[in-house]
Parts: sequence; structure tokens; C-alpha cells
Amino acid sequence: MARLLGLLSAALFAVSTTAQSSTYVNPAVPTGTPVPGNYTGDLRPQVHFSPPQGFMNDPNGMFVDAEGTWHLYYQYNPTSVVAGNQHWGHATSKDLYHWVNQPIALFPPEERVYVFSGSAVLDVNNTSGFFPDQDNGVVAIFTLARYYENGAGPQTQNIAYSRDGGYSFEYYDANPVIDSTSSQFRDPKVIWYEDHWVAVIAYAQEFAVGLFTSPDLKTWTFASNFTRHGLLGAQYECPNLVKMPVRDADGAVIDEKYVMAVSIQPGAPLGGSITEYFLGDFNGTHFTPLDSVTRLTDFAKDNYAAQFFYGVPDGQNQVNLGWASNWQYAQKVPTGNLEGWRSAMTAPRVNYITEAPRIGLVMVDEIYDVSPILDSKLKSETCDGEGRIALDYSSVESGALYIEVNVTNINTTLLTDYSTLNISFASPASGEILQSGFYFGGDTPFFINRGGIKGFDNVFFTDKFSTADVYSSGSSSTLASWSMKAVIDRSIFEVFVDRGFHTGTVVFYPSQPLTALNLASRLPAGASVSVDIWSLKRSWAEFENEQGTVLGNVTSSGNSTSRRSMVYDSKFSV
Repeated sequence: MARLLGLLSAALFAVSTTAQSSTYVNPAVPTGTPVPGNYTGDLRPQVHFSPPQGFMNDPNGMFVDAEGTWHLYYQYNPTSVVAGNQHWGHATSKDLYHWVNQPIALFPPEERVYVFSGSAVLDVNNTSGFFPDQDNGVVAIFTLARYYENGAGPQTQNIAYSRDGGYSFEYYDANPVIDSTSSQFRDPKVIWYEDHWVAVIAYAQEFAVGLFTSPDLKTWTFASNFTRHGLLGAQYECPNLVKMPVRDADGAVIDEKYVMAVSIQPGAPLGGSITEYFLGDFNGTHFTPLDSVTRLTDFAKDNYAAQFFYGVPDGQNQVNLGWASNWQYAQKVPTGNLEGWRSAMTAPRVNYITEAPRIGLVMVDEIYDVSPILDSKLKSETCDGEGRIALDYSSVESGALYIEVNVTNINTTLLTDYSTLNISFASPASGEILQSGFYFGGDTPFFINRGGIKGFDNVFFTDKFSTADVYSSGSSSTLASWSMKAVIDRSIFEVFVDRGFHTGTVVFYPSQPLTALNLASRLPAGASVSVDIWSLKRSWAEFENEQGTVLGNVTSSGNSTSRRSMVYDSKFSV
């Protein structure tokens, strides 16, 4: 978002002077119909959400409704492949993998005012008064950022309401609901706490998260600040506050805690953008961290501004999506020039809190149920310590794989510096290679190396990442176990190490598709290495027309928009 602020202050986009539902609409932006997109490009992810065309950044307004439909809104520039001209794009899903593009949900309310990040809630008790005869009303709260010809103006917090379940919105006529004179006050995330609403909002360059309370989403009172915690970077952005179950080693719920997540940009340890989080308690007005530990959601470089879905039932694991990019190079990656779109979301993640060996409490970030996109099992092998798997997956239409590795019965007294498990993905056509692996001895690092991919060059496009993993072993035993899951999807690679204690997300841009997998383990005799590899389905394929274009949520006439997608049916139910 910091990069976006500079771009908007430097260049104001032309808009029409005809008001439509209290908005100004650029003539190039379609209204009442989804933006069409082609999802067949060699770099286009097939199981991760990406915009139909144009530029996307932060996930916004995410909620799941009573019918089990997941709503994703997102920062969207439909007229260019760089940031600016911010709208809220919108897509819906029944399983978090098959997405239907909906019409743009929020347009700028006036010329030189742009719709920045925010959140959405279901106002089931009609606290706002907008929904006297329904229990599925949706209220979005978001930042409107004003720009003058000589620079940035104030950022204020505003609301819009939807009486059709989140498909179209009307601006509240008494906006802003939280006024401001600051150009660095943004990204409200709203939750319900017992008998009132709570918003966390970033005072970006003061390194503070403000907590506000409201009985009705319209009148807000300042409650407290969460100030100068963890890594500061240059500014705080996109705060989240969410309650999560604490689970024991067997998965049983033993407690609950709150997570305060804060995205920092720029100034991450590896450069650019990153998200940190803090575990603690919340009493309705104040968040109190359990300790002074700074924990990061990702050990690589391409997971920023994640937001948790509102509406997940209390006591269940939470669910999030993040923006799979980094502001240092998000506006330069080759998908914009080659295929007309930029940025994807991460795979959906499941979150709860548990004890990691020796480290203590952590937020688990594990991949959400992949069964809706599993295709064929390509490999299922078990070896005793040392083994190799070579797989040509050039015939997999999606170019996407899901991998599970489980290693058990590891005798830790026999480990050496060469006790490793390595997985690589290569292009025989170009010689490019993406590498990853784990060293079981010494400092126990898991690494990713995208330096062998040659389709994009940028001074900030860091190529090597690693994290230390104190993998599982009993205190009275020398035997240990370790696991990982991974998804590779044309131009994005995600690993979930040791039950999601560590997560790494990287984007990469090969000049030729990667089609060859090689896995090698070198472990002491007696260790058992189990590997399962599946091909993944193209989640966009069933939505394409004969020309390969995804039109989104349109009626069979092709001229009007239905409120719910005609492609939803029982096979996507959760």
C-alpha cells in the first residue's frame, strides 16, 4: 500500500462526471457485469485466485455467509497492470479454490477519492438499522483516500451496506464514520465482541494500531492503542484481530487466545513487505500480548496483508488468504506485460494456536482442505531412508501439483550434515530449476531457492530463503518425525513445514513451464520416507467459454447479472 500511496499522489486517473449510485465511474470500468479474463497463460495460477485482468493487491472484506459461500473482495485496478484507481473487486466460492468473478463491488465515491483496504461483516442482528427485515445484511467498512493535485489528502473510515448478501453496495449517506486529517490512517478490520463491534485500524507511520468500539457500525469510540510492537519497518498496515482455539498435541481445544496480525511495509527482514503477529488476550477494548516475541507468518517473501474471514463459527479454526506478492517488485513482474494481469492470492490457510517444540505457542498456518482440486495420484512411494523419485508431469494440464511428505522413525543420533530431503522442479526445455529441501542435522534449515528461474530479474527479487525447524521428537526418545506439504502452481510455490509451524511462499516466473519433479532423501537406515504426489485440476476450466475466456457471474442471456452464480451446485458444497 505504501507504493500505492506514492503512485496515486503522482498520477490521478480520469473518471466520468456521471454519478451512478453515488460513485464516479471510469468509462473503461464495466459496471453491473464482471470483468472478463483469460486464465490459460503459462504463468497464470490454476488453483490460486488471480484477477481476470488488471492489478490486484490486498484481500479485503472477506466473509463466509450462512449458505457456506466465501466472499473475497480485493484491492483492484481494472484499468491498468499497476496499482492505482482503487476499487473493490469481488469473487465468490463454495470451496475456496473454485472462484466465480462477480461484478466490481465498490467504486470510488467521487473524483480523486479511492477505495482502499477494509473489511466486511454480517449484521445478523441489524445493529446498523440498515436491514429491518433480514438477517443476511452485509456492512463493509473501508478507507477512502483523498488525493489533491499536490499530494495525498486525508484517509477516513467509511461504510457501505448490502441488502443482497454482499453483491452490491450502497454508501452510507453520513460517511465518514471515523473522520481524520491524516494521510496515514487506514485498513479497518472489524469483529464482533460479545455486545459490540470492534475495529482495528492502522496509524501507519505512528507504528500504532487503534482499537475502536461501536454499537451499530456507524458511531465509533476510540478505546486504546497497540503501539510500537515487534518489527516496525517503515509503517504498519492491514491489522487483524481474531480469536483462535488453542489445541494440544492431539488436536483437542484446551483454550482460546487472540491473534493481532500487523503487516509492515517496507522494512521486512528480507526487504519490502511481511506480516508479523502477536498472541494475547482481548477484553473488548484492549489487546494484551502474552510475550514480547515477534512471530512472522512466512519465512519467504511473498505473503502480505493476509485477512481472516469473518463469519467462521466461534471455536473453530480460522481461515485466511494473503496477497502473494511483495511491493518491492509487484508492479514489475512479467505477468502484466505477457498476460495482462498481476498478482495472485495465496492458497487458503487454516489457523489455530498450538505448542511448537521448544519454541512455545505459535499460530499454525496450514493449507485448507485440497480435496476439491485433487485430480490423479501420480506417485505414492515409501522408502527406507534413502530413495529417489523422478516424475515427468508435462502431461498435467494445470501444471500444478500437491505433495505430501512424511518422515518417521528418524534416529537423531545417526544424523549427519548430509542427512537431507530435497525436492526440485525443473524445465527440461530451458534448464531452469526451483529447489527446496530440509537438513535434518545441525541447524535444521528448510530452504527454497528460486535463483535458477530466469524469467524475471529484479534487484529486490531475493532468490534464497530458509527457516530453522525444531522438528518433533519425544524428550525420552531419540526417534523423531517430520512432515511437509507443498503446492506448486505454474508461478507460485507454497510449502507448509512440519504441520504448518513454518510456511514459505514464493512467486517465480520461468521462461518455460516447469514439468519435471525430482525428490531425493538421504537419511539413516530405519527412517521411513513416505511421498504422495497428486496432479491438481484447473479450477478455472469449467468456467471458460469456447474462446477460453472466463466471463464470470452472468446469466445465460449474457446481458445481465444474477446475484448468485449459475455455476454453483451441490458438488461445491462444504
